[in-house]
Amino acid sequence: MMAEDDGAVRSVLRAFDLLALFTEHHRTWAVKDLTAASGLAKTTVLRLVATCEQRGLLWTRPDGRVTVGPGMLRWAQLANTAWQLPEPVRQVLRELAQEYGETVNLYVRSTEVLVCVAQQEGSRAIRHVGRVGDELPLGCGAAGQVLAGAAEGTAVSHGEPEPGASSVAAAVLDGDGRLLAALAVTGPTTRFTAEAVARFGAGVTEASRRISRIGFGARPE
Repeated sequence: MMAEDDGAVRSVLRAFDLLALFTEHHRTWAVKDLTAASGLAKTTVLRLVATCEQRGLLWTRPDGRVTVGPGMLRWAQLANTAWQLPEPVRQVLRELAQEYGETVNLYVRSTEVLVCVAQQEGSRAIRHVGRVGDELPLGCGAAGQVLAGAAEGTAVSHGEPEPGASSVAAAVLDGDGRLLAALAVTGPTTRFTAEAVARFGAGVTEASRRISRIGFGARPE
């Protein structure tokens, strides 16, 4: 029974890994390329694609290329609704971005990665660019340090997730004082001088406390 359970879990993980290959920059795949990219046997890929198609998660176009299925629309709408931040929280992000001119991101931990659940772009012409839904390795950047529990107070990072990028982050707590999220100010390293980092640290700490008082999260209706 244990072996059967392990096989079922392995199949589920393979299906998720296959779905993860579909990105904004690679929206369709030929089966042979999907097989090469996944490292799985072609028969396994065909079986996984067929299973995902049955649930609407993948779709094979008339030209034979595989893309995400229409069933994803429901999941996308559900996630967007569940993680829609309260307006007072979004206002905190807007005020912080306006005050410093840098991009503000809110991250949560999902197993071994951190996921951006909200972003307010800065006003500078040269600024940090990312997207809601982007994932980073746990521990990466200032927000990653906070969510990994490796920082007390504010965290500062230079050169992550890529050279030339810097960030300052602070913890957002729930009503019981547990770590809920990380709020980060991010921008080019050239603007993150010691003086600027001190100002950003004070601002992001106060903003994170405000969000902690307001509260947010995926809330059931």
